[in-house]
Amino acid sequence: MDRVGVLLLNLGGPEQLQDVRPFLFNLFSDPEIIRLPFPWLQKPLAWFISNARVNTSQENYRQIGGGSPLRKITEAQGEALEQKLAETGQKADIYIGKRYWYPFTEEAIARIKRDRLRKLVILPLYPQFSISTSGSSFRVLEEMWEADPMLRQIEYTLIPSWYDHPLYLQAMADLIAQELDKCPNPDDIHIFFSAHGVPQSYVEEAGDPYQAEIEACTRLIMKTLSRPNAHTLAYQSRVGPVEWLKPYTEEALQELGAEGVKNLLVVPISFVSEHIETLQEIDIEYREVAEEAGITNFLRVPALNTHTLFIDALADLVTHSLKEPPVTFKSITHPKKNMKMYPQERWQWGLTTAAEVWNGRLAMLGFFGLLIELMTGHGPLHYVGLL
Repeated sequence: MDRVGVLLLNLGGPEQLQDVRPFLFNLFSDPEIIRLPFPWLQKPLAWFISNARVNTSQENYRQIGGGSPLRKITEAQGEALEQKLAETGQKADIYIGKRYWYPFTEEAIARIKRDRLRKLVILPLYPQFSISTSGSSFRVLEEMWEADPMLRQIEYTLIPSWYDHPLYLQAMADLIAQELDKCPNPDDIHIFFSAHGVPQSYVEEAGDPYQAEIEACTRLIMKTLSRPNAHTLAYQSRVGPVEWLKPYTEEALQELGAEGVKNLLVVPISFVSEHIETLQEIDIEYREVAEEAGITNFLRVPALNTHTLFIDALADLVTHSLKEPPVTFKSITHPKKNMKMYPQERWQWGLTTAAEVWNGRLAMLGFFGLLIELMTGHGPLHYVGLL
């Protein structure tokens, strides 16, 4: 069989405390993380945030050992996938491309060009598609393809999402069952699915399928698990004054505690690797929220990492995609050009001189309000899971 390349996409994370500041700068230099009315403000804002939040963010990483384990886990996933594909007779070169930290997507593409691959499968390590995760990486790659004739000679295909793959669902159900069976009364454990949130405007204005895929994924996992446990789905990591997908994780935990729930098993449904959002936000921050709400037994399902069934799912996705018509960048959901993104404008931009003056002032008020929030730590920034 022809040798192919598989590009694994993920967000990335600082591996050491000294990496936190430049990582934050990279993150907030992206206009799709914070979209401003004036592009020239993007870099100054990113510089301000990376300096204002570095101590708080470093402390969060210090609590989980001094850095993100995401790179090591992703590399292990890539090695396991390469071995599994080889067992099926499909030789493949595995590449890793991170959005905001090493190895960057640009580095992976440079290696792919150097290796002169003819076929490439682009596989995000996000089970559910969102314009803010898989979509963001796809748009970066799309710009590269448009600008580089050499890349356009590569036969590529995308795997936009795979939340409903049977082997993935079995892997998730297996991890949940293992944790339940450690408990004296496993049927009494309330299963709590916590997914990363996105602004509601992504769904309503851009048609982001993320919420629908998360909800469908939750139902499919519970069906595959085939246990009588009650369950809840909520969304974590919201930030700012705009409306995000509901229910919010912290509020849902408080409600369950008020209802008398004592035993809780948290399932990080939108993450396949341990990182800051599982190890710090869920294990430390949300544990405190749950205990304050009266939930006395707070458990968590580990991330998939290199679970055998999960790796089997990735291998099956790759081999299946090579047999199907290619999925191209043009077929992926894109955000609207003027879509409201965080920080969401409360006012429409006017066309008259007077309106432009007032809108400019209002936008700057919002800008400085955001800076105050960042400096004080109110509404901690966990957007895309990295602060």
